[in-house]
Amino acid sequence: MTQSALDQLKAFTTIVADTGDLKAIEKFRPLDATTNPSLITAAAEQPENKDLIESAYIQAKSEAYTGDALVERTIDILTVKLGVEILKIVEGRVSTEVDAALSYDTEATIAKAKELLALYKEYGVDQNRILIKIASTWDGIQAARALEAEGIHCNLTLLFGLHQARACADANVTLISPFVGRILDWFKKAENVDQYPIDKDPGVLSVKQIYHYYKQHQIKTEIMGASFRSTDQVLGLAGCDLLTVSPSLLQQLAQDSREIKAELTAEHAHAHQEHPCAAISKDEFRQELEHDLMAFQLLQGGVDGFIKAREQLAVLLRQSFGLDASISD
Repeated sequence: MTQSALDQLKAFTTIVADTGDLKAIEKFRPLDATTNPSLITAAAEQPENKDLIESAYIQAKSEAYTGDALVERTIDILTVKLGVEILKIVEGRVSTEVDAALSYDTEATIAKAKELLALYKEYGVDQNRILIKIASTWDGIQAARALEAEGIHCNLTLLFGLHQARACADANVTLISPFVGRILDWFKKAENVDQYPIDKDPGVLSVKQIYHYYKQHQIKTEIMGASFRSTDQVLGLAGCDLLTVSPSLLQQLAQDSREIKAELTAEHAHAHQEHPCAAISKDEFRQELEHDLMAFQLLQGGVDGFIKAREQLAVLLRQSFGLDASISD
């Protein structure tokens, strides 16, 4: 019997479900799962998660939180509760995101990460099964550096270029999530192009560049391609350490019977021209980010988008529990 593209892909790459939908995770049985504020908001709107929302609210209220703080605490508890449910299904890890509004505040990010881990501990979850998800701003990367030094594993997200990847490597983060589809979207709009062949897809090429750099310099940080627009993009990165894929694309891959091969290997990486391995300073990081319009716009746009998704969840919770919608954050 011919193996599906998904089954073949699993021989090269660890597949991660990019969803908070428990039914989808149950169906595809990935090793790990990732969530973000948009996915948490989508999960909160599913009727089957009503009990999770109510229990999160009751717990936050029992801790004497009121007003805006009650809503924010409910969101954190709900996020962790959903993570706990995911961990009952997957054998590996779940990524849980720090409030994106803290992306430019190192100390606040560290504090929030520890709050989330304390909640997981309350529910009996081993810390090693959690990846704290943080935006790849300079401040976020420095927060991850401090957390990793304490043995807290981090997933640096909203990553769009080698300069961010280099800074993450310097910080010894556990995992990075370079975004493929958002890079493609940006270039299609900027260059007024409808599509690119997969060997010229700018999102795929960006991840390949990072992969080659990491493998050439024996960097231990794991690379997890994210934000895919098509199965061709996913298969174009077969061999990457991990790939986090939406349920709709996982379904397409499960029904795809084409033969696939590893597009990324450590051996191939060493055949490419090496980039010198050197630490990146704060000033160099900011200069490179400011000179890379794509990365600059997508990083800030991604942070803003996650903040908006969390605000939408806050509105949903206020409506659900009859809280004063005029309260401002």
